[in-house]
Amino acid sequence: MPEVKTKPTQLSLTDYLARIDDANRRVDCEVLVELMRKVTQQEPVLWGASIVGFGSYKYKYESGHSGEFCLTGFAARKTDISVYLIEAAPNQEELLLRLGKHKMSKSCLYIKRLKDVDLNVLEHLVAASVAQVKRRYP
Repeated sequence: MPEVKTKPTQLSLTDYLARIDDANRRVDCEVLVELMRKVTQQEPVLWGASIVGFGSYKYKYESGHSGEFCLTGFAARKTDISVYLIEAAPNQEELLLRLGKHKMSKSCLYIKRLKDVDLNVLEHLVAASVAQVKRRYP
């Protein structure tokens, strides 16, 4: 079985943030660090080379596949910021309607700029996702 690439590293968060070319996106990521630190009461850790993760959980699917991932986190991409949430957290649909400009896939919330979203709603989305992960994977 191939080795998992997305795992906790000792890479520097400061260096990661400094490498974000877009100054506005870098500031948005700094705000996300504080928001997720507040919600999770965890310090950020780089998972792989590009995911800023908070906390962790171990999972095992019915297929037998198992692994470990961060409770929540984000990654600065070229055109947006990917926020990692568990799908189907309580009130997620209603919160997404109130969030502001975004795109959502199964477990990734894509935001171009934090100024386009309601930060209080985003905080609730992150908190609901973290709580759901903890319930699903005790």
